[in-house]
Amino acid sequence: MNYLFDYLVFIGRFQPFHLAHMQTIKIALKQCQTIILALGSAQNERNIKNPFTAFERQKMILSNFSESDQKRIKFVHVVDMYNDEKWQKLVTSLVAEVVEPDNRVGLIGHFKDDSSYYLQLFPEWTLVELDSLKGSISATPLREAYYRGEIIESALPLGTSEFLQNFQKTCIYQQLQNKYLTQDKTNLDKS
Repeated sequence: MNYLFDYLVFIGRFQPFHLAHMQTIKIALKQCQTIILALGSAQNERNIKNPFTAFERQKMILSNFSESDQKRIKFVHVVDMYNDEKWQKLVTSLVAEVVEPDNRVGLIGHFKDDSSYYLQLFPEWTLVELDSLKGSISATPLREAYYRGEIIESALPLGTSEFLQNFQKTCIYQQLQNKYLTQDKTNLDKS
């Protein structure tokens, strides 16, 4: 098959991986031989905003795809850096470890809000800009509902729902949920 790109890079935290993420990957796989998911916040410590490790997110994401599509999905782990230039160089170098110098590489994404400015930091890659997908799903309210004990299955692919249900049975989930609920109560007490 003739693809526009050898590789498309999709940057995200995927905390959790939801239907708009899945739709983006499906669109990308129609345009490239291989998609590289740059998993942000890949440091090991967990927190309310980043409950899942990079390897857990890989497992969660791959569980939603066929075996043939799984072979076309690669991952790089990007730790947080609070300097755009250093972060951009890190992402570029991690992607360079996967691709060949003469490969056609693009970046796929959506300008959701001010936090999407990072899409402009990679002028060497052709940007495949998407419109808002799946009713503008955002991972933040999905995580918040999750800590309240809910799994919003209408926004999640099956593999993610199953991963989240299993993760709810762990002591790690209980600790994060307690931290979230305590923080939420503290914020209510202050208002």
